[in-house]
Amino acid sequence: MRGENKKGFTLIEVLFVVIVIAVIAAIALGRITTTTAVAKANACKANQSMMNLQIEQYRLDTGTWPGTLVTVTQDTDYFPDGEPECPSGGAYTMSGTTYRTDCDVTTPEDHSLHD
Repeated sequence: MRGENKKGFTLIEVLFVVIVIAVIAAIALGRITTTTAVAKANACKANQSMMNLQIEQYRLDTGTWPGTLVTVTQDTDYFPDGEPECPSGGAYTMSGTTYRTDCDVTTPEDHSLHD
């Protein structure tokens, strides 16, 4: 029986291939998740920059700072496409002293938690 020429793969060979595929998939998934979180964080920062510019424009137009962030974000003169939304579902707020916006989702890691 030992002299017979059997075709096929041994269990060890199949397990080795499965392990290699699993390792490659784990590396790829980790990079995709990180990239998505960084992209969401960057989009959030871009939204904040845009809102800060519009708050300053509101100040130039009216001579006063807005009382709330909603005053600016729901005004179609400043945001014709509607209020910006955090890509991770965070909430934007405006400081009453610096008149700058902030998001409660602050880091790329935080953005990945809100998927």
